Amino acid sequence: MSQAKVLLCTDMDRTIIPNGFQPEPADARKQFSDFCERDEVKLAYVTGRHVSLVKRAIKNYALPVPDFAITDVGTKIYQIGKGSWQQMADWEAEIDKDWNGKTHAQLKHILRPIKELRLQESSKQNTHKLSYYLPLYLDKDTIIARVEAFLKDANVAASILWSVDEPKNIGLLDVLPEHATKLHAIEFLQRKLDYQLDEVIFAGDSGNDLPVLTSQIPSVLVDNASAEIKQAAVELSKHNGHAEALFLAKSHRDNEGNYAAGVLQGVAHFAPHFVMQTNKEASS
Repeated sequence: MSQAKVLLCTDMDRTIIPNGFQPEPADARKQFSDFCERDEVKLAYVTGRHVSLVKRAIKNYALPVPDFAITDVGTKIYQIGKGSWQQMADWEAEIDKDWNGKTHAQLKHILRPIKELRLQESSKQNTHKLSYYLPLYLDKDTIIARVEAFLKDANVAASILWSVDEPKNIGLLDVLPEHATKLHAIEFLQRKLDYQLDEVIFAGDSGNDLPVLTSQIPSVLVDNASAEIKQAAVELSKHNGHAEALFLAKSHRDNEGNYAAGVLQGVAHFAPHFVMQTNKEASS
């Protein structure tokens, strides 16, 4: 990290929100909030949540209000200032091209023959996000292949994301425009704000974070992530030629690699100069 500024992009659930099975380190969120209050830090939440659920989580878990929010698994970007959350229309115009004029309702109709898919609640849908539940006992790879075939026949350029809601023990399948992933949204925000690659850090924990975790963007995988995700992240980042861009947070004692504490551990790894400056100023 060459300069003392950072665009910190982080997932919410089970990354900075301690709603997984593992314990949260004491004061982790307080330390995270203190770090994010610095003028040199721009904070962006990158989440599958709808914007209303993002706001609720900020209140319920005493999280810092971000500068930006990439919501609905990358299909919406909000800029936040003085209590106002404004959608970025230029982002939506960019991703809208991928669905080739098809609406959310039309894509739902196209996939209706795949009976194993169960539509998620309306709060988890939007104009560019079609989301389903899929039981974990089913062969997800076969079903995803069928989804991709139906969409290809309809001339729709889509990205299919798979993740698991561990507390509810259910699979989550999201159909998005091809460029409406968390990765593309972060890259869009990076360009728009004129940040260099080494001035961006991402943190995540789940399957829908893998495109970012295994990209060239410096990324942190918190220690409370599942063993399956850790293995996949390591293997894919090596395969993609970006092994050095992935950091796995570790817990040696007091679960200090879990949740927000793991995120800060990753910041210290990728931006040691920035963190040393923070500590020096705090002690002066």
